[in-house]
Amino acid sequence: MTTLALVSLISLLGWLVLMIGSWRSHRVSRSATIRMVLIWVGIFLAITLVMGLITS
Repeated sequence: MTTLALVSLISLLGWLVLMIGSWRSHRVSRSATIRMVLIWVGIFLAITLVMGLITS
């Protein structure tokens, strides 16, 4: 693992900690969180599928 990859990994983990802290401070319910995660996963999968079909 290169130094740049290690720095990127550490900074991403730091952003993840900040995001989780802010998410919990807004007291979003567990069901709303799961719904939002599923929606975002669906959006990213749809975009990936469309881009895969366009480039092939």
